[in-house]
Amino acid sequence: MTDGSPRRDTDLAPHELRILAAVDRERSFTAAASALGLTQSAVSHAVRTLEGRLGAVLFDRGRHGARPTPAGERAAAHARQVLRLLAALPAEVREASTGEVTGRPVVAAFRSAAAQLLPAVIAGVTARHPGLAPQVRIVRELGPGTAGEVADGRADLGIATVDPAAGPPPGLVVVPLFEESYALVHPAGHTRPKELPLVDWDENCSSYTRSWWSEQDWLPPATIRVEDDTVVLSLVAQGVGMAVVPGLSLLGAPPGLAVTDLGPRPPSRRIGYVTTPALARTAAVRALVRELRSAPLPAGLAAVQRPSRSPS
Repeated sequence: MTDGSPRRDTDLAPHELRILAAVDRERSFTAAASALGLTQSAVSHAVRTLEGRLGAVLFDRGRHGARPTPAGERAAAHARQVLRLLAALPAEVREASTGEVTGRPVVAAFRSAAAQLLPAVIAGVTARHPGLAPQVRIVRELGPGTAGEVADGRADLGIATVDPAAGPPPGLVVVPLFEESYALVHPAGHTRPKELPLVDWDENCSSYTRSWWSEQDWLPPATIRVEDDTVVLSLVAQGVGMAVVPGLSLLGAPPGLAVTDLGPRPPSRRIGYVTTPALARTAAVRALVRELRSAPLPAGLAAVQRPSRSPS
């Protein structure tokens, strides 16, 4: 039975999803056509057809190119998620048939996690599954951060900072893995490090440590602000100032630094993994998650105890 209103055909083909994702990525119909090996008119026609089927304008056209509307951003994110699952389909069939785990899953991580956690994880998972070739993307943990990469269909798995006071973002699975404390880092041998200028980077003060920062009368506004924690540590090692940094950033720090704890209740942050419910069931993501959970933590990091399940 129907209500008599006309039905819109919203079945979308994979090639249409690829065109939608390409226009969103390239911000241009012409550039998207070139990337896909199509004509510009074919891309324009496909987008118009999609807009007719979905009942919304997906891109604002103009001299600036093609900018996604809010509806276009949502549609492109869904398209990328579907395409990611379609790309995983052959590997899923192979795993079900032969037990072999293959594929090229994309892992998004912020710099210190990528440098200090992922090498051991990738070495372990590829030793167990030679057909698996994880790809790593470095993403600044600002705004949507690594979780946003997963939500937007640009990554299969994200290593992200986890706010224990907030629930998981809509449509995502978030599992905390470990906790790291912050410490004061300063030039070795300096007798009054808290009087030095503050060197900082934008990713450092997350929402759930901001209250601690606001309570520290001795912390001045940042004199120098950079985009990367490795640059912060290099500047401090050169005597430019001091910094407050999390444990992962201190691993592999340059010589010339001293580390002082911040008292009995230092600020800390939780790190975990993020994926979608559908991707969490794929063999490649399951293999990566198993390796993440079993890999030894670097010194100074404390595993988050997961609540035990009640017996059924």
